[in-house]
Amino acid sequence: MPAAVTPMTSEEKLDVPSLMRLFGWFEAAQVDGVVLAGTNGEGPSLGPYEKKELIQKGVQIRDSGRGLRVILGVATPSLEEAKWLAKQAYQAGADGILLMPPSYFRSAPLEGVEAWFREVVTSSPVPVWLYNFPRMTGYELPSEMLGRLSSLEQFKGVKDSSGDLANLVPYRDALPGKELFVGDETILPEALAAGWQGSISGAANVLAGPLRRALEAPTSPFWTLLEPLLNSVRAMPQPMAHKALLKRWGILAEDAVRLPLLQGTPVESLEEHIFAAFGPIGT
Repeated sequence: MPAAVTPMTSEEKLDVPSLMRLFGWFEAAQVDGVVLAGTNGEGPSLGPYEKKELIQKGVQIRDSGRGLRVILGVATPSLEEAKWLAKQAYQAGADGILLMPPSYFRSAPLEGVEAWFREVVTSSPVPVWLYNFPRMTGYELPSEMLGRLSSLEQFKGVKDSSGDLANLVPYRDALPGKELFVGDETILPEALAAGWQGSISGAANVLAGPLRRALEAPTSPFWTLLEPLLNSVRAMPQPMAHKALLKRWGILAEDAVRLPLLQGTPVESLEEHIFAAFGPIGT
């Protein structure tokens, strides 16, 4: 599932026509779903009412297409805002939320974070996937904590963006029957071998088709071709590079981003690398 960028106009308003083209781009690549307002979607920079509009428009676009799962990213230290956004996702018809820990309070004990998660998940009217991204949040979610939360009815799985291979087996063992996705696409072969389902992927904004193919043959020569390209994509500033490429390919009208991010990332060399490997996939 792509962790989709949020198309914006030059006035930093939601660009719905570009969002429609982005969904079409993903559908053509045969992805399984789309996560909106996540890390690559600049979720922490969007206000709650902007997220409400984004999930409403995303679901409307989904319902006019082939029915991709649509999940709302929720990144806020506010317990009440997280609960409210889960309700907005439900009212919009979304398939769930991807929930980050309350990262502003990095000194809070893990017991408090677990209780915060429990409150949101217990009250949520939609399925919840928890999001482990210690580099950005300051919290590493232990497998033991996840195991204790796994009995909650709406807890459906985890996205792990730590890139830590050591999490693959403990998370899988702690969460039988749950959906597990890596955020670091470069460890997909190891994750799939350990019984994970796939990736919620920032790189899929520009490499959705190749990643879809890689899921079907993660140890093939095709993966050998894709892996260095993934490293090149991940080395670029995100989501700025993704937006710049998508604008060049006619999918986004603008590559505008919300402050404190700055647009204007040069992507010509990256585009050449993509085209050399897979042809002009964006045109």
